Amino acid sequence: MTHIIPRDTIQTFTPKGGPANGRKALPLLRKELARQGLDGFLVPHEDEYNNEYVPASADRLAWVTGFTGSAGAAIVMRDRAAIFTDGRYTLQVRDQVDGQLFAFEGFPEPGIAGWIAANARKGETIGYDARLHSPDAITRIEAAAARAGIHMRIVDENPVDRIWENRPAAPCAKIYPHPVSLAGRSVEEKLDEVSQVLKEAGADAAVLSDPVSVAWILNLRGGDVACAPIGLGRAILGADGSISGYFDPEKGVSELYPVGGNKISIESEDSFDSALAALAGKTVLVDPAITSAHVFNQLEKAGAIVKRAPDPVALPRAIKNAIEVEGARQAHIRDGAAMVRFLHWLDTDAQSGHEDEISAAVKLETFRRALPEFRDISFETISGAGPNGALPHYRVSTDSVRKLERGTLYLVDSGGQYPDGTTDITRTVPIGEAGADMRRAFTLVLKGHIALARIRFPEGTTGSQLDALARQPLWMAGMDYDHGTGHGVGSYLSVHEGPGRIAKAPNSIALKPGMIFSNEPGFYNTGKWGIRIETLQVVTPPEDLPGGERPMMGFETLTFAPIHTALVDVSLMTEEERDWLNAYHAAVLEKVGPLVAGEPEVHAWLKAACAPV
Repeated sequence: MTHIIPRDTIQTFTPKGGPANGRKALPLLRKELARQGLDGFLVPHEDEYNNEYVPASADRLAWVTGFTGSAGAAIVMRDRAAIFTDGRYTLQVRDQVDGQLFAFEGFPEPGIAGWIAANARKGETIGYDARLHSPDAITRIEAAAARAGIHMRIVDENPVDRIWENRPAAPCAKIYPHPVSLAGRSVEEKLDEVSQVLKEAGADAAVLSDPVSVAWILNLRGGDVACAPIGLGRAILGADGSISGYFDPEKGVSELYPVGGNKISIESEDSFDSALAALAGKTVLVDPAITSAHVFNQLEKAGAIVKRAPDPVALPRAIKNAIEVEGARQAHIRDGAAMVRFLHWLDTDAQSGHEDEISAAVKLETFRRALPEFRDISFETISGAGPNGALPHYRVSTDSVRKLERGTLYLVDSGGQYPDGTTDITRTVPIGEAGADMRRAFTLVLKGHIALARIRFPEGTTGSQLDALARQPLWMAGMDYDHGTGHGVGSYLSVHEGPGRIAKAPNSIALKPGMIFSNEPGFYNTGKWGIRIETLQVVTPPEDLPGGERPMMGFETLTFAPIHTALVDVSLMTEEERDWLNAYHAAVLEKVGPLVAGEPEVHAWLKAACAPV
């Protein structure tokens, strides 16, 4: 099937990776292992910055194996190899990786440590690049290796990098200021707050290795990473409120923060290791979950006292201030207009059965790009028709594309980046008439979505304590979904943000006013269709409730786009749930309606789509 994709479309839909990668790379890599005296080598998905979206120049796992998922790892030995992925990628990994060359293994179990314990041979030497692994991960692997009589060695030169022909250039986009009018707080105010965290922890300094944290605290944005407006760089924060940033000089950060008269200094990224060495004798806070083992090794070698603790920027960054929250509101209303135009198209032109997953994704991106404030998509659109919609993290390509066939469902999960906010929304739409099984499952998902949207909760509540609310209607029907219910969302930053989360897995981070989370329960009928309903919502301050004995927090919905009522079985809903849905649609019409008022067909469709049930 031939697709004419507009030249300025961000997404390309070209198949990436594939079994040919491994067939070409493995012989080259094994020759290099022999040259370095290694019997094996660890190839993680992570880059030097632990980015969610890895630049092409750092996607070593894809180059070696052909696997392009967002999480995974491989181990390559001289005569065998294995690739590790989680349940999200069970089908994708088998499609992209040659099963004759790689054994398919689970992640986190058995994971690399488990594989080494069961498969490595006593006396073998396995190398790893300390810049690409967290110390906690390496500790587990080294413990398993020691029990099996295996030697782990840090390599001076990554063997993958040595053999990677035609490797893409490292990104080096200009970094630019994020104004206080959008950030809500100055760099100095942020430094004062975070330096207090260091003082309370008894630390002299903290290493910030996450480019998102560096971007937030320095009020900077960039273009080094797809879908996230960040520039790659690191920083060292002092308990005295000083900060030194380390960037490629070509990115122009030193021009934004000239030397002299303040506590902010900008240095070349090449000097970062020297700066770590200069922390000798200091107590340095470092997050072991996101910082490389290399940083820990350099600090310990220098004689610094390493204090393992969460990134001190993560929590302040997650708690949006009033300006950031208002920016998110406005960004979502504008984004809602693009979504309304797209949903109208799905309900009209796309009902023909001639459109497909790629044309739909392009159409949605076109509506977003027409917004003057649009800067980027916040992730590659999940555009899943029929059975592809049952793959929660599906990415369409020209090899996998399906038509939007009548009598099935279409799931679209997408988002935009705007200077005042980041959006993420999922809607499920019937193509043709939906069956009773689709409507029942959709309504159960909707009931869970509403339960999480309406809940009130006391201070100190965590996301893991709320997760079951969204699942309860599905659980009562013997159904569930295998992903989290809600992730944090940044303010013109990463669409996936910690440290809080709404999920089954325990999480000790209490929800705080200003935190933005997704609310996205779903259900996936494997091989047939998938359903997910997602909006973003911000935690509201505690307030007294009539007759209550303590203040309660809640959620304010930020996302405004119709939820398809043709998929709702009203008989399964309570009066309170119907009232919530009707009030939500009234708000959609009120907030987004004026933005499409000059488009009579779209506006008329929106009024009908928001009619009470």
